[in-house]
Amino acid sequence: MKSNTFKKVNIKGADHVSSDARKFEISSTVILLILALAALLPIVLIVVASFTDETTLLRNGYSFLPEKWSTDAYVYMLQQGNTIFRAYGISVLVTLVGTVISVLITTMIAYPMSRKNFKYKNILAFFVFFTMLFNGGVVPSYMMWTQMFNIKNTIWALILPNYLCGAFNIFLVRNYYSNAIPDALIESAQIDGASELTIFFKIIFPLAVPTVATISLFTALTYWNDWVNALYYIQKPQYYGIQNLLIRIMNNIQYLKSGAANVAVGTGAISLPSNAVRMSMAVIGILPIVVIYPFVQKYFVKGVVVGAVKG
Repeated sequence: MKSNTFKKVNIKGADHVSSDARKFEISSTVILLILALAALLPIVLIVVASFTDETTLLRNGYSFLPEKWSTDAYVYMLQQGNTIFRAYGISVLVTLVGTVISVLITTMIAYPMSRKNFKYKNILAFFVFFTMLFNGGVVPSYMMWTQMFNIKNTIWALILPNYLCGAFNIFLVRNYYSNAIPDALIESAQIDGASELTIFFKIIFPLAVPTVATISLFTALTYWNDWVNALYYIQKPQYYGIQNLLIRIMNNIQYLKSGAANVAVGTGAISLPSNAVRMSMAVIGILPIVVIYPFVQKYFVKGVVVGAVKG
């Protein structure tokens, strides 16, 4: 009799827990949907504003349902000729090459730091951590890159300075190696006669796909959004990436709309879609990232969570 009563209590308790779990899932899903919409709506507004008539923007402001639609901003951007496509090509090239080199250097530095039997791993970790706290400054860096390495007005000026190797990414990868890859796997490879390079490229690197995808996304975003390197080291417009070109286009629009330009050409106000162009520039700038992100998102959370655990 007592056993039957106990079973009934357990069943009721399980049903209660299951009901609470469903309520939690529903409430958390609703909250996440609200947060997702809050993050998505500004992007939607930017896209809509880029297709809104300039006069309508000035009269009514930004709206999800504009009074008049227009593609003048994108027409103006396309009128720049091959400049846009060349800048896109430069940005794609710099992002791909910079990301590949950065990921290779980062993962190779992190590997010895994760090995327990590496004698100088603490010293190496100190030097890497030191770069997170101190740097040489803009002027010494500029002098080093331009006078010693002679990268000014070359494509390497957009790749080598500032972003090639980051301490945060190194520690992220090191912690992933330490927590996700067992030492027994490395020891068995050593017993079979594998060298350190063989272990790294055939065992460690393939097993580190989540964290490699994570730091690849971080690095690619940094290279794609960068405009500082071109500002410092590039004087030839043919080496401008998409971000620097968009800034230059915006500056040209502001000049043409300014009173100084109007006086110089002896005309009245020049009508250019400056506000809509700003929005179209933002759309053009984020479009590749929006396209690529879904393919690496499945690795992103795992790479960050495992790599962030203290090793």
